[in-house]
Amino acid sequence: MAVVFNSQGQYEKALGLYERALAGREKALGVDHPDTRTTVNNMAMVFDNQGQYEIVLGLYERALAGYEKALGVDHPKTLTIVNNMAIVFDRQGQYEKVLGLYERALAGYEKALGIDHSHTQSILRSLINLHQSTGQTEQAQSLQPCLHLPKSPRT
Repeated sequence: MAVVFNSQGQYEKALGLYERALAGREKALGVDHPDTRTTVNNMAMVFDNQGQYEIVLGLYERALAGYEKALGVDHPKTLTIVNNMAIVFDRQGQYEKVLGLYERALAGYEKALGIDHSHTQSILRSLINLHQSTGQTEQAQSLQPCLHLPKSPRT
């Protein structure tokens, strides 16, 4: 229900439900359980929709610490938080931080899932776009050979 309320812009209702879910998960599963940290990540998305980036980053850091502890630094769920943080820093124009986070996510996804996986390819596209938007065309071009373009549908 919280996801629905968040998508409808009913942020207070969404946060209330997420807080309730978080309290229940912390009690039943513990604070570092991946499902508990997923709730923290979801709460961050509510604040992200409201542009409250400092709160968002604090929640992402909390989720990241839990995922790293429970699942490891290269687990796809951990790397999803790394990507989410990069997106927030990108909105704030903090490109040095964005670059480091995208590079970390790319290396982790490539290690865990391989270069051809959709998550890896998505991060690769984000990294190429970042390089292009910041005038680093050589870096963007050096990554292009790793990018797989979607195949056109057969008619």
